[in-house]
Amino acid sequence: MRTLELTVSPAQEGRRVKSLLHHCLHIPEGMIAAVKLRETGITRNGLRCRTVDTVCAGDVIRVEVGDLPAETGIVPMPYPLDILFEDEDVLVVNKPAGMATHGRAERGDITLANALAAYWGTDRAFHPVTRLDRGTSGVLVAAKSGYAHERLRRILHTDEFVREYLALAEGTLREPCGSITLPIKKDETAKNRFCTAPDGMSARTDYTLVETRGGLSLVRLRLHTGRTHQIRVHLAALGCPLAGDRVYGAASTRIDRPALHSAQLRLMQPITGQALEISAPLPEDMEELWKHTK
Repeated sequence: MRTLELTVSPAQEGRRVKSLLHHCLHIPEGMIAAVKLRETGITRNGLRCRTVDTVCAGDVIRVEVGDLPAETGIVPMPYPLDILFEDEDVLVVNKPAGMATHGRAERGDITLANALAAYWGTDRAFHPVTRLDRGTSGVLVAAKSGYAHERLRRILHTDEFVREYLALAEGTLREPCGSITLPIKKDETAKNRFCTAPDGMSARTDYTLVETRGGLSLVRLRLHTGRTHQIRVHLAALGCPLAGDRVYGAASTRIDRPALHSAQLRLMQPITGQALEISAPLPEDMEELWKHTK
């Protein structure tokens, strides 16, 4: 069970346990209300305590922030996961193209949720922090508890959680770098499609053109927001849809999915504060497409 510990400082003396948990350990009030019901959920100097108790300097407060085991109903389906990083709070995998992050698996399609259920058991909840489309490959982050998930969610799209993608786009971008800030909303004329529109939700994608060859551009992108299909929609709006993107561009005989890869992640570990930099190499299909473009 993941447990956090806080030693009360002289400046904190006289405060209530709940105040320290919420303001110092950043535990949401709803989680505090649930954890205090556990026999060893919140203790002071080794003894169970109430959240309304006041503390003295030197007191040691311990609180369980890990999830309790509970059957999730996710069907375990073994799959050779490419794990890039793992500790007590966070798991980072290199998701292959063609695998959905989660969803229904009645047809036998393995999702990342199914693969993780086989890896760590069916009694652990799946907390994806970032999600990738089925056709997108690369770095994906999952938290190992609701607490870690909440901490990561709060730094998402900040300088403490930076995601960079590599894309192969049709055509040539007019500018070598820039920011695309076109708002995005659901396209009411087509199912599972989004579009740019003035009344859409705010969206920002920074891009840098790495190289152009044979009518194809290798582009590095950073997301500042997390709208569905954001990169695909934004590049298509510039007249440079992803190679292989039949929804926002055209089908390709050279690659059978949108050529998009989550290449690098920089983040602060939400509990230890450790700076992490994790990358995943360009997958074979995108590598081959780029190599044979002249």
